[in-house]
Amino acid sequence: MSSKLPVISGKELIKFLNSLGFVVVRVNGSHHRLKHTDGRVTTVPVHKNDSVPKGLLRKIIREDIDIELDNFVKLFEDF
Repeated sequence: MSSKLPVISGKELIKFLNSLGFVVVRVNGSHHRLKHTDGRVTTVPVHKNDSVPKGLLRKIIREDIDIELDNFVKLFEDF
């Protein structure tokens, strides 16, 4: 696994997830809850322009949006 995770802010991640078909369904403080029509859900913290911690980003990619890390990196680079 050679792909390097990008440094990405919460705002950027939400825009990217929107392009994949996720929509914000709820905002609780700084946490934005996104849902996809196929039932996948995730929560993205938006703290100014702070980047999403690597471990959390990896968890969101693997478990919440359920795509391979390499695939995510490629999609994000093309975004």
